[in-house]
Amino acid sequence: MAQPVRPGPPQPSAAQETPETHRSRDAPPRPLTRSPTVTVATDPLTRRRAALRPGATLATTATATAVALMNYTSPMTTVPDISAALATPVSGRAWLLNGAPLGLAVFLLIVGSLADDYGRRRLFLIGALALGITTGLGALATTTVAFTLARVAQGAASAAILAASLGLLVGAFPPGAARIRATGIWGAFVSAGIALGPLLAGSLGSVDWRLPYAVLALAALLTGAFAFRTLEESRAPRGGRPDLAGAAALGLAMTALLTALTLGRDGWLRAPVGLLLLAALALTAGFVAVEHRAAAPLIDLSLLRSRLFLASSAGGLFTGLSVIGLFSYLPTLIQQALGMSALGTAWLFLLWSGTSFAVALQARRLAGRVVARHQLAVGFALHAVAVLSLLGTLDTAGTTHIGASLWLRLLLALVISGIGSGLLNAALPRLAVESVPPERAAMGSGANNTARYIGSSAGVALTIAIAATGSGANGALLLSVALALVATVSVLLLRERR
Repeated sequence: MAQPVRPGPPQPSAAQETPETHRSRDAPPRPLTRSPTVTVATDPLTRRRAALRPGATLATTATATAVALMNYTSPMTTVPDISAALATPVSGRAWLLNGAPLGLAVFLLIVGSLADDYGRRRLFLIGALALGITTGLGALATTTVAFTLARVAQGAASAAILAASLGLLVGAFPPGAARIRATGIWGAFVSAGIALGPLLAGSLGSVDWRLPYAVLALAALLTGAFAFRTLEESRAPRGGRPDLAGAAALGLAMTALLTALTLGRDGWLRAPVGLLLLAALALTAGFVAVEHRAAAPLIDLSLLRSRLFLASSAGGLFTGLSVIGLFSYLPTLIQQALGMSALGTAWLFLLWSGTSFAVALQARRLAGRVVARHQLAVGFALHAVAVLSLLGTLDTAGTTHIGASLWLRLLLALVISGIGSGLLNAALPRLAVESVPPERAAMGSGANNTARYIGSSAGVALTIAIAATGSGANGALLLSVALALVATVSVLLLRERR
């Protein structure tokens, strides 16, 4: 028999307001009717699993998230090797990087809603199994098309892991310090996955570029097996049929948009690009219309009236556009300008991603002291400062002498940007779960990460397109700076109304 989750403690009064209470003023309007009850199964098997919670839930979801992000970032330092092995033309390189982001962007919101309704553990296990299988298929690919399709499928599988993870953590940890600590650690493992992916690809890829994907496939399957034994099922069913029409409209809209952005590299005024952009707009309008009528929508459109939800979505979008978009292609720019190897670039980028991991792990201590929006603003500002300092260092093709001054600028930029990235990775999951009701935690996570990976796909496409023009690497760096500054202003302006 299902048992309802007890409501959290009362909110402090205005006189006792702290940064943590910004959530209550920014939260979406709550209906007067009773909210859906979050249910937790109580059969004997689940009770045995419950003895392992919540630490095992955190360990499992964090590990799987790290594996998913390692898979996501693996091609960053090996694009030249993969494109050479698969005979990928220069115009097709964006697809090698954009396959996984496309799958993530299309499916995150869909699987987030399905996880809330049909079981977070179930979707998590499906994601882990699918990630293992599709990563193995990617290792066997012999053409650019086959590899790209495998990467899209890997992104879809990763979407199930990422969206269900935060929902599982919300079910395992009560509101307050314990949940803040758990989401902070989870965010740190996002940084850890980003750090280890290029390093694994750079080291094993020196033997064969397929080897890292074989290792990641095995890691995903082992994580799924551990999750099967440790995770407890939780769901928040709303009733009604699955929103298949909304899922189809959203999936097609995202596919059209990201395909247009990727093809735009060869000319933004071409007919296919324009038609795809128009199709994306029409399908998005259709998605909104469907969600207004759906009994169990993929996303509750009333959330758009919450400034906290908008700040969460804007933070995710600009993290993808500015940070992930640049750093997905920056290793290739460094290899071209400084003549570094894939492994050397991976070790260099470990400074950035390792700093991000350490900062994200410690940034949970800021909760209750620093408003999440302000933490995002500081993270974006630090990234802008760091990238601005790189101007002029990557504007040649393999002839730049790596002197002491250039090393100093490069290393400082990576450390400062890593600090900013760590602050972003710690604040985004916290904001994602605070901006929605507890029973819609996976939906909030899905919306936030959808915005992030839509942004990253667009950012990668724009970065590669601008780097190929006369402005070169400097143009790509300036784009990232401009987007980070816009993000800083946006999250500061999205404050609650008094």
